[in-house]
Amino acid sequence: MKQLEETNPTATENEQVAYLNIATKTDIKQRTISALKGAGETAIDEFILENKYLKVAKAAIKGWLQTSS
Repeated sequence: MKQLEETNPTATENEQVAYLNIATKTDIKQRTISALKGAGETAIDEFILENKYLKVAKAAIKGWLQTSS
């Protein structure tokens, strides 16, 4: 971000996001997203899966996310 501020101090928010997307390696982004998804799923498993209806909802959400990924 500092480099962008130096080279283009008037960059809009969209330009800043685009710069970060280009500057960040795709592999690191995918690993981070996967880690967060796994952590969220584990948290759900630990705290709310005593209820059978919540298990069904979790499975539906998981299927939805896998289709869109």
